[in-house]
Amino acid sequence: MTTDRKMQIGEVADRTGLSLRTIRHYEEVGLVVPSARSKGGFRLYTETDVDRLMVIRRMKPLDFSLDEMRDLLEITDRLGSPGEDEAAREGLRERLDAYREVADARCEKLRSRLAAAEDFAATLRHHLTEATG
Repeated sequence: MTTDRKMQIGEVADRTGLSLRTIRHYEEVGLVVPSARSKGGFRLYTETDVDRLMVIRRMKPLDFSLDEMRDLLEITDRLGSPGEDEAAREGLRERLDAYREVADARCEKLRSRLAAAEDFAATLRHHLTEATG
């Protein structure tokens, strides 16, 4: 649901868990654009902007590059707009599915790394238990 309520960057940072610097960087590289500016020139964001930042935030742990993020956001933007013909929409869906496959593979890699890290932590706990007797 979209709302007309505008938020300053500090509130957006609190809501997204992103730093002010990161949000500004994402603006500089064209991933997100504040919906408005206040009379004093402050960035103002909407719920839609916050949602977009959360999508970006979720891509980061999967090591998507800025170019991949930009491309993926363009795909979802275009799929959400009524101006695309069916052939173009099908191409966009195919590109989106390719990103989904990449995301799934990267999630599996992260799960494997996490399992190895948890196994290591368990080994340390075991050694500590043995050492303290």
